[in-house]
Amino acid sequence: MKKENEFWKTRLGKWSTLDPPARISEGLFGLIMVLTFTGTISVSTAGRQEVRDLLWAALGCNLAWGLVDAIMYLMDVLTGRAHGVMLLGRIKQTHNPGKNRKLIRENISPFLSEMMEDEEIDRLGEKIKKLPELAARNSLTFKDFLIAGQIFLIVFLITLPVALPFLFVEDVAVGMRISNGIAVILLFAGGYSLARYSGLRPIATALAYVLIGLSLVILTMALGG
Repeated sequence: MKKENEFWKTRLGKWSTLDPPARISEGLFGLIMVLTFTGTISVSTAGRQEVRDLLWAALGCNLAWGLVDAIMYLMDVLTGRAHGVMLLGRIKQTHNPGKNRKLIRENISPFLSEMMEDEEIDRLGEKIKKLPELAARNSLTFKDFLIAGQIFLIVFLITLPVALPFLFVEDVAVGMRISNGIAVILLFAGGYSLARYSGLRPIATALAYVLIGLSLVILTMALGG
C-alpha cells in the first residue's frame, strides 16, 4: 500500500503545475478586482481618509477572494482526481474491449483520440488495468497546497502595485494616473508573457490583454461590481 501511494503521489505531483496562462489569469482576476475599487475614486471630491478607507476595502476584498480562489482550486483538483480514480476503476472492471475503448476515447484529448488506432487504445487500456489502486482521499498532495498558496498570493499581491500610489502620493489625481499606468503595464506584461509562452504575437497579444482587462473593469463597474 505504501508503494502504491508513493506511485500515485509522484504522478499526481507532476500534474500539479500552475502554468503561465493560469498564473496570468489569476493576476488578471486580482487586478480587475482592485481596479473596480480604485476606479470609483473621485479625483475632484475624494479626501485622504475616503481614499484610505476604499483602499483598505480593496485589500480586504482581494484577501478574501484570494482565499476563496485557492480553496476552490483545491476543490477542483480533488473533484477532478476523484473523477479520474472513478474512471480508472471503471476501466479496470470492464472486460468489454469496445466499452473500454469508448471510455478511454471520451476522456483523452480529442486530437489524440483521432490519432490513435483501436489497437493502441487497447494497449493503453491494458496498461491502465495494471496500475495500482488509489483512493480519492489520497489524491491531494503537498504541492497542491503550495499551488493554492501561490494562487492566493497572486490575487492578493497584485493589489499592492495599484493601491500603493494612493497611500504615498498626496495628490489624488497624480496617484490615480500612477495607479492606472501601473495597471496598464501589468496588463501589458501579462499579455506579453502569455504570447511568449504560446507563440502568439507579443505586442498584439499584450495590447489585446490591456483592452480586455480594461473592458472587463468597465463592465464590472457598470454592473455594480
